[in-house]
Amino acid sequence: MSELNTAVQEPKAHPRRKQKEKKPNSLWSDAWYDLRRNKVFLVGTAIAILLILMAIMPGVFAPQNPLACNLVDARQGISSEHWFGIDNQGCDTFSRVIHGARISILVGLLTSVVTGLIGGVLGLIAGFYGRWVDVILSRLAEIFFAIPSILGALLLLSAVGRDAAGVWTVVLALAILAWPMVLRIMRAAVITAKSQDYVTAARALGASPFRISVRHILPNAVAPVIVVCTMNLGVFIAGEAALSFLGVGIQSPNISWGLMIADARNRFLMAPEPLIFPAIFLSITVLSFVMIGDAVRDALDPKLR
Repeated sequence: MSELNTAVQEPKAHPRRKQKEKKPNSLWSDAWYDLRRNKVFLVGTAIAILLILMAIMPGVFAPQNPLACNLVDARQGISSEHWFGIDNQGCDTFSRVIHGARISILVGLLTSVVTGLIGGVLGLIAGFYGRWVDVILSRLAEIFFAIPSILGALLLLSAVGRDAAGVWTVVLALAILAWPMVLRIMRAAVITAKSQDYVTAARALGASPFRISVRHILPNAVAPVIVVCTMNLGVFIAGEAALSFLGVGIQSPNISWGLMIADARNRFLMAPEPLIFPAIFLSITVLSFVMIGDAVRDALDPKLR
């Protein structure tokens, strides 16, 4: 009778069946969890890494000297030796496109960092202290915010002059007019975080204002700033190209995509390659960073969860 009373055993789990991965609880680990599964982020990051490697090591991708030019060969089409043809100055377009990535991406990265630091610090101060500090910084930001970025940078660089135009000059011209947006976003995030219970508890325990702002408020308010700076990176790259195209940005013998487009515009019908290929690389670069910014925004925005 013992056989009839044998307890029914539960079926064992299949050894190949994988357990579902538990989603992390913290904001940053949760965001990284989502980004690793976002195809848009992966594609944009792959393109961005390739472009950054191209900017760091242009000689690996294009061993030919971009400044070795011969006017006799000017405006020749695509060939086995010159994949993107030859520009109006007799230079290899492919080599110049590869080497031009360095300045274009460098300007975008530096401008995003400078804008994030200026706007982030001022936004943290304005949102945390409030009152007259908030009023002064907000009114100052509104003055700069009312000036169109490209027009204002054009006026600043025109006042400085072409001889002084360089990477840092362009970076500062763009950053001076772009930080108010970051200040507004940071200020709003700080005001929201300042009213949370953990800030009240830190104050009750006697924490200093500096410790509260840096250790408690900043980590919980910096996410929107990171999103904005990431999305603006592509905008700054396009802004540098626009300023170089207008003749007030990067100057020769430096190489940038905007400067190449400006040099090739007058002979576009005779030799379209020197204009088309820098424009394609510029568009791909801007698109890749916009894709990364969109994915980061979706991962860090709690409203989308």
